[in-house]
Amino acid sequence: MSTSTPNAISTPNTTSTPSTSPTITTDALIIGFGKGGKTLAAKLSAAGRKVVVAEASANMYGGTCINIGCLPSKSLILSAEQARRDGANSTPETREAAFEAAIKEKRRVTSMLRDKNYHKLADQDNITVITGRAHFTGPHSVEIATAEGPVAVTANKIFINTGATPRIPDIPGIRTTPGVYTSTGLMDLDDMPQRLVIIGSGFIGLEFASMFADFGTAVTVLQHNAEFLPREDADVAAAIRAQLEAQGVKFLFNADTKAIAPAADGGVRLSVAVKGMTRGASQACDSTPAGTGNAHTDITGATDATDTATTTSPTSNPTDHATMSHVQTKPSDDGESRFAEPAEARFCLTTDAVLVATGRTPNVEGLHLEAAGVELTERGAVKVDELLRTTAADIWALGDVNGGPQHTYISLDDYRVVWSQLNGSARPYTVKDRKHVPSSTFLATPYSRVGLNEREAKAAGLDYVVKRLPVAAVPKAQVMRRPDGLMKAIVERNTGRVLGAMMLSVESHEVINIVKLAMDLDAPASTLRDMVFTHPTIAEALNDLFA
Repeated sequence: MSTSTPNAISTPNTTSTPSTSPTITTDALIIGFGKGGKTLAAKLSAAGRKVVVAEASANMYGGTCINIGCLPSKSLILSAEQARRDGANSTPETREAAFEAAIKEKRRVTSMLRDKNYHKLADQDNITVITGRAHFTGPHSVEIATAEGPVAVTANKIFINTGATPRIPDIPGIRTTPGVYTSTGLMDLDDMPQRLVIIGSGFIGLEFASMFADFGTAVTVLQHNAEFLPREDADVAAAIRAQLEAQGVKFLFNADTKAIAPAADGGVRLSVAVKGMTRGASQACDSTPAGTGNAHTDITGATDATDTATTTSPTSNPTDHATMSHVQTKPSDDGESRFAEPAEARFCLTTDAVLVATGRTPNVEGLHLEAAGVELTERGAVKVDELLRTTAADIWALGDVNGGPQHTYISLDDYRVVWSQLNGSARPYTVKDRKHVPSSTFLATPYSRVGLNEREAKAAGLDYVVKRLPVAAVPKAQVMRRPDGLMKAIVERNTGRVLGAMMLSVESHEVINIVKLAMDLDAPASTLRDMVFTHPTIAEALNDLFA
């Protein structure tokens, strides 16, 4: 599989990347061009402050969301949905054409947004954009390594906004084998992989599984334990899994990837250990010819989460999925002993591409934070208080780098926290004032939630009632021919307070914001039950859900 770099856009001129003046003194330095930082830069500039924005890559003006995150992925998801609706995912030729058009459109959108974001800041008299990697040299001093040489910046106030980077597990061959991608690389392929293995079944991995299944790729997801979406309610998780399986996505549970290497046919070969399985041969994975065996021949038909591969895509043959050769079994030491090591079967998986979707980690590498006295948390995030102040005076951290929820809208809210301290507010807005953060996962049927689910409400010892509504009962969903899914809400029994809501439904990403607003305003469930909505809409389902 080949990759290409996103379209180049205009680069900073000599004013934006100074070469004749290697030292700059400014009111504010913002390291990273993400949502919170760029919004803060514009606000400070409007207030007459001098601002320097340092961004490591010209391909990241505007931040993660615009370039390699939510917006390009949603562009591809919409294109994939269109391909499924039009039947363009049914043949190799139409799949390739649909994928090529989708990548082209994604690149157009990201290039356009990147350019607009750059000029929105760089064209302001009070803002200097410097393209280069920044690192601290002291409490208020930073050096930026640019193509023209180092630039020293001294600032009264500094804001770290460097985001997060994909977490890469320590698997032999994962960093050196062609065809292994993070989400960034997978969204910029020139050619569509016919087979895709995804390591990790969190929501990022599932979003890509749904998208590529809609394009017609045969997708296999490796889950390291036996429970699917363990933080979600069992009924919700089961509904999400059923939806993905209906799209043709296969799951292999209790699966640990032991090694990755190039396959003889030009693809990727994974050595995978699956606990709880007892069948196999004595052959070692590294001696198995790449591409041998039939897809899932040794595991199809298993019925539980510890020994399973799920149904095949209706538009694909089973052999289109990652080819699995069952090559080795490690028996348990003692089936009667509670301390016995579980049986473990080894498989070789051959595929065209691998997505590593094992989470993201704060991007602090190379910042030399210790030079400024900025400390990290045990999880590697920049340590901040409720005002997002770091352990160093006049240095703040916004967005994913501070270890908070990894959403663009949280980065924007972090800007509000910081700005409330800089604009003279009598009472600054704090992280503790933030209420009820919603989230949406853009599967074929979007999944959105806010607040507590039933599992969490029970663990908290709350007295609650559960409200349920099948999406098939919503007239607009029937009109849209999208009746799959369910809606679920948790309501405190005595007060009527809405504790949370989960929606696996068409347009759930819009409707969930209504529930969030009601929760923020402490409106009882009866408010949503009795609210007058337009008809026909998905939002009016809240009348019935909270009845």
